[in-house]
Amino acid sequence: MASTFSFDIVSDFDRQELVNAVDQVVREIKGRYDLKDTATTVELGEQSIDVNTDSEFTLDAVQNILREKAAKRNLSQKIFDFGQVESASGNRVRQEIKLKKGISQDIAKQISKLIRDEFKKIQASIQGDAVRVSAKSKDELQAVIQRLKQEDLPVALQFTNYR
Repeated sequence: MASTFSFDIVSDFDRQELVNAVDQVVREIKGRYDLKDTATTVELGEQSIDVNTDSEFTLDAVQNILREKAAKRNLSQKIFDFGQVESASGNRVRQEIKLKKGISQDIAKQISKLIRDEFKKIQASIQGDAVRVSAKSKDELQAVIQRLKQEDLPVALQFTNYR
């Protein structure tokens, strides 16, 4: 009897690395001359990061610092969903940056359709916010991983439970 191999496609991020990145952002804001007196706050919540600062110019600088620190910690830029810039009290601006986790149904369907169309011997099944891919050959699974890495999807993909 031939055994089957499988892996899961998920969209997740290392929470601790994100905590460290946000901590580095806060430290850099306190140390940088151009941001020191802006009373900027960066708060990490369960589902989002809230930034409160004195102008859109400093907000842009904070976003760049966040992207840079996240990239250094191997966090994908695709986990950040930058919301609308809102006016806050006293000429200040606020922005909520949502954290994307999990694969939506639409994207999961898109991934499984791509696998079905291009790889005839491979099964893809949607399981909640993940996609399970199974095949008889590990080489076929490797080909699927390589193909999905080339695809530009709006979420960061990780491949887990490879067996």
